Amino acid sequence: MNPTSAPSVETATSRIETLRKELEHHNYRYYVLDQPSVHDSVYDGLMRELIDLEAAFPELIAPDSPTQRVGAAPSRVFKSHSHRAPMLSLGNAFNEAELREFDQRVKRGLGLEPNVAVEYVAELKIDGLAVSLTYQVRRLKVGATRGDGFSGEDVTPNLCTLRGLPLWLQDDAPDGEVEVRGEVFLSFEEFERINAEREARGEALYANPRNSAAGSLRQLDSSITAGRRLHYFAYALGYSDRARPESQSELLEALRLWGFKTNPNSVLCAGIDAVLEFCTRWDAGRHTLNYATDGVVVKVNSLTYQDELGYVSRSPRWAIAYKYPAEKARTIIRDIQVQVGRTGALTPVAIMEPVEVGGVVVTRATLHNEDEIRRKDVRIGDTVVIQRAGEVIPEVLEVVLEARPQNSAEYRFPSHCPVCGADVERQEGEAVARCVGIACPAQVAANLRHWASRGAMDIEGLGPAQIQQLLAKGLVTNPGGLYCLTLEQLLTLERSAEKSAQNLLNAIEASKRRPLPRLVFALGIRHVGETVARLLADRFGTLERLAGATVDELNSVQGVGPQIAESTHRFFQQSEADEVLRKLREADVMPEPMQGGEARSDLFRGKTFVFTGTLLTMQRTAAEAKVRELGGNASSSVSRATTYLVAGEKAGSKAEKARTLGVNVLSEEDFLQMVSSPDNATAEGLSVE
Repeated sequence: MNPTSAPSVETATSRIETLRKELEHHNYRYYVLDQPSVHDSVYDGLMRELIDLEAAFPELIAPDSPTQRVGAAPSRVFKSHSHRAPMLSLGNAFNEAELREFDQRVKRGLGLEPNVAVEYVAELKIDGLAVSLTYQVRRLKVGATRGDGFSGEDVTPNLCTLRGLPLWLQDDAPDGEVEVRGEVFLSFEEFERINAEREARGEALYANPRNSAAGSLRQLDSSITAGRRLHYFAYALGYSDRARPESQSELLEALRLWGFKTNPNSVLCAGIDAVLEFCTRWDAGRHTLNYATDGVVVKVNSLTYQDELGYVSRSPRWAIAYKYPAEKARTIIRDIQVQVGRTGALTPVAIMEPVEVGGVVVTRATLHNEDEIRRKDVRIGDTVVIQRAGEVIPEVLEVVLEARPQNSAEYRFPSHCPVCGADVERQEGEAVARCVGIACPAQVAANLRHWASRGAMDIEGLGPAQIQQLLAKGLVTNPGGLYCLTLEQLLTLERSAEKSAQNLLNAIEASKRRPLPRLVFALGIRHVGETVARLLADRFGTLERLAGATVDELNSVQGVGPQIAESTHRFFQQSEADEVLRKLREADVMPEPMQGGEARSDLFRGKTFVFTGTLLTMQRTAAEAKVRELGGNASSSVSRATTYLVAGEKAGSKAEKARTLGVNVLSEEDFLQMVSSPDNATAEGLSVE
């Protein structure tokens, strides 16, 4: 941005506020109402303008800006947040009799006759994580977990990444302070995607969507949360310093007008019979939903009645949770098989007599890990109770000890890989045991399946059967070998006709031009999922530069912590990785270049730049792109790995931190001189502080 066209701080502030409100309005129309009001290109143009203005005026960036939906800098710890009013738990009813008894307690508490009908609101109970959202003058200030009901954890940056959650309330909302409560949850589809990524990285799987939602919301790095596609339904008002609606049904309508999504599966019931009809209808209907629900929340509709009924212990007298019976069944374990993943992780699986659970016939259930087998004392031949945890992954809940055979033997976890016979090791502090065999066929096969998967190199026609044959014939030993295959070799595979073999070769050839983030993801680096792969590709631009990056350089990438940096660096130090990269180069596997990421020079190779303050001659994003173009790294945070801090006008705390760490501080003029003159690439003769 040149000096003659740069807006003043006052003008930028006004325009930024306007853009934020306009973008939030479009978000509300798109994510809440499902009624987009502008074309995507218009929305993208507004977002780009806001990004550019915030880059030019970084001091105006705010947590409630739509640009922060992708996540903020990693946090070291969550602060505690005290709720204005306690977030109480609900009492439970497990059958019709207990629900009718609740209805009678309500009537007695209100002094009503037993035959008088009380209005209730019945709403499906979401199996997620309760949170509170505090708004001041319609702007989100604090988002917190329920915690112990009185205080929770401040997870505002993470909640800001939820696309359907308003950072600004609509004009219908009260302009004072208001605290809205609701549930954060994951769809089954997203839950399965996250677990597939975790399995690919050799990490322990989440047991159910609720567990996954909680883990996603409590990430110290909010960019990880942003990649999890969490959803949010609002259902209550915890506090308001303005007038409130008169009933729960009116409150739900008000929340929708304010900009919140609410559960569409709620209904106003004229009495307890209508509530029971709703519960019965959804007992079967809940299996058609794309999210987990384990019951129905029933609330007295009148808020005046709610106030009159009050609370008992830590539960309201005016609400109850009707819980559906757990989806459980009994069966017999015929065998315990241990699967080996592509990172060598050993996962025990129970092979069972077929049994129907929740309308689905299951024959396998996860046993998670060695510790879980020992804790539950699961043995081959045991009669067990299983359930579909979160209605997704079947798991063994408990052993029916009285039905255990007399000759039962304790199950011993294998000390050697069941596939290749190599040693099995378990690192201290980890629940997962791993095969250490370098050439383990199970790991190689899993690596090839991952490489060919849709989110990676997307090689259509390369399935498990073809991979097993390629390995058995010794035609392929790693992903790089796929690009050396010939038509004649493929024709030796079973059921391989010339047309299908040629189609597979064409698919392999087409994969050579996949974007760099997909290739990085396809490599199967432990802890590197799709989101981190894109961060790494954006920063380093080419596979060669990524492979040569130091741990400090990797750790300087926002969203990449020490564990990921160490794992990535260790991966590229392996001789096996060198072999794969060599074969990829020989086969001319050339990913589509990253925009602004491909280095044209090694002038700044090994150097890391951080920019702070307002640059007068260019936008910060353009300066960072120039650094990457010249082979360097551009980071957003100052650390001992930083080579230079470029300080523009109104440089803040980053400049002070750089001086404390002994990092060279350059002026904008110094930086431009370095860029224009290779002789000054080491900042010699410049006004370095």
